[in-house]
Amino acid sequence: MASGLIGRLVGTKPSKLATAARLIPARWTSTGAEAETKASSGGGRGSNLKTFQIYRWNPDNPGKPELKDYQVDLKDCGPMVLDALIKIKNEMDPSLTFRRSCREGICGSCAMNIDGCNGLACLTKIENGSSGTTITPLPHMFVIKDLVVDMTNFYNQYKSIEPWLKRKTPASVPAKEILQSKKDRAKLDGMYECILCACCSTSCPSYWWNPESYLGPAALLHANRWISDSRDEYTKERLEAVDDEFKLYRCHTILNCARACPKGLNPGKQIAHIKQLQPTDVAPATKQQSEFFPSLQEHEKSLFVTVEGCNNHCLTACCDCNIEIQPPVCAQCCPI
Repeated sequence: MASGLIGRLVGTKPSKLATAARLIPARWTSTGAEAETKASSGGGRGSNLKTFQIYRWNPDNPGKPELKDYQVDLKDCGPMVLDALIKIKNEMDPSLTFRRSCREGICGSCAMNIDGCNGLACLTKIENGSSGTTITPLPHMFVIKDLVVDMTNFYNQYKSIEPWLKRKTPASVPAKEILQSKKDRAKLDGMYECILCACCSTSCPSYWWNPESYLGPAALLHANRWISDSRDEYTKERLEAVDDEFKLYRCHTILNCARACPKGLNPGKQIAHIKQLQPTDVAPATKQQSEFFPSLQEHEKSLFVTVEGCNNHCLTACCDCNIEIQPPVCAQCCPI
């Protein structure tokens, strides 16, 4: 291309030659020293430095944890917090330790606390113009190193609710798929999308206070996912398994879980549904009967009352429902 362009300039008047020469890309005319200077200066672009304060603790050198500052030029960094962490690890401090995998909000590996809010680093945008960003591990979890926390207890609680399809009726045809209507399948929306990142459970004060006994929002959401599955035949047993003062009823509808969930789910709503079902002796054969599984929308009609001029402090509005709401809230304020 360069030789063709230069060839067309042969025989051209000097004035036109000077004008046309500007069409030749700079990489064909600049010297090696000039190119090196541009590369080192970022092509002449101004820097946009941002400070990241990152929690650091090393078990090999135990001591008090610290927040260490790192300066990142946002001009040469991706838009997400995870991009900044990867840049810091690759270019500044290879000892920085954190979990990450998919980089698109699917695996849940990069869950951490960013500026006081739990979230996924791969989905959290870096805020421009702010003084800095503070990154710490998920709260109230044992720290293995830096931003990596011990998820053993969390996964054991998930395992305890037996998160798989359980059947009592033998299949008429071995290995045949158990069919489900579209209506029954739709009941699982808002539950099956959970990626077990633990953002919800580690944002719940009740889980902080009772981590060994309270199952937490994530495990209870999955418990309701299988309780609500029309193909599962262990509904009664699943309800009995979580019918415990601590396993289930430590939920006080603080609803930090709904605010923290990076997938936009509402674990508090699913926990309320489990509480709603507890007083009823549900047999597997009656699972499809609406009297045992009224919709939450129908239940809300009798659950809440509307307070005129409510300012989100409606402490006097309540009802006789068995769902525990603390404090009682009215219909226009309830996030469930």
